[in-house]
Amino acid sequence: MWNLALAYFGAGIGSGLCVIGGAAGIGRLTAAAMEAMGRQPSAAGDIRGGMLITAAMIEGVAFFGVVVCLLLTFKSA
Repeated sequence: MWNLALAYFGAGIGSGLCVIGGAAGIGRLTAAAMEAMGRQPSAAGDIRGGMLITAAMIEGVAFFGVVVCLLLTFKSA
């Protein structure tokens, strides 16, 4: 009974931390890219392309963390 409740609690905390970490990473990345584009508008296309690829990688890692937390929850059930 308690093990199942702790598994759900741990999965919720872990999923939340993964999402918060991903959001913070993408936010910092976007802020830095916008500042770089403001300083050098001629390189905006290259900066935007690199930003999108990096944001997709961060989102993938965050999604993978959430999936692992959910799989561990249902494995312990």
